[in-house]
Amino acid sequence: MSRLDSTLADLRAAGRPGLAAYFTAGDPTYDDCLTLLQGLPAAGADVIELGMPFSDPIADGPVLQQANGRALRAGQTMRRTLDLVAAWRALEQHTPMVLMGYLNPVLRYGVAGFMADAARSGVDGLIIVDLPPEHAGEMGRLARPHGIDIVRMTAPTTSDARLGQVLDGAGGFVYHVMLAGTTGAALPSDEAIAASLQRVRARTRLPIAAGFGVRSPEQARAVGRHADLVAVGTALVAALAACGMKAALDEVRLLARAVRARD
Repeated sequence: MSRLDSTLADLRAAGRPGLAAYFTAGDPTYDDCLTLLQGLPAAGADVIELGMPFSDPIADGPVLQQANGRALRAGQTMRRTLDLVAAWRALEQHTPMVLMGYLNPVLRYGVAGFMADAARSGVDGLIIVDLPPEHAGEMGRLARPHGIDIVRMTAPTTSDARLGQVLDGAGGFVYHVMLAGTTGAALPSDEAIAASLQRVRARTRLPIAAGFGVRSPEQARAVGRHADLVAVGTALVAALAACGMKAALDEVRLLARAVRARD
């Protein structure tokens, strides 16, 4: 069983949702990011999502766009992102690491070589936000021999017909985008989130992560009533940019306590 499957199974057995914490690789620097990653498991992150810096992150709001820019200006490349994962993985064997980003940098690296190098670095999953379902099968074919799950993305606007196509061949978990728009926008109502997630859950046995829009522990706890993983990115990256690493890790601790709280 993979790290990702094992962690999600443990969460399900415990009857609680998990926290997926997102930061951008190399933000603000390679060394600072490595130190931050090393602190995330103890702070309560069940899964780590690490953004692959890109110059045109069209699905990201201003906070994550700025994080991409800081990382790129500090010299972060795809090779350095994989080196970062490897350096972190040398000290942390349990927590799953999922890379998240855009298709262009993976294509420029070379998909087959990327999958092999990512697996050697200790990557468990991959979320490509602009990967069309029509092309996801080929990506999955290259990832599967290396034990890397290609996580598919759904949204409230995904039609029933499209939903089946998106979920066909999905691995690891399903990442459900709770809102239409860029990262960090306002959440829909609790009722709308519940209905949207239930529609996806009826079509797959995979765990479901819900993200895009969770900004506070209260929101994380509410979303965790419906999702298997609560994904938080913008709020954490904003805390890191404004107040530094300690503040970002403190925010992770607050979110982790919130998703673990019993009603």
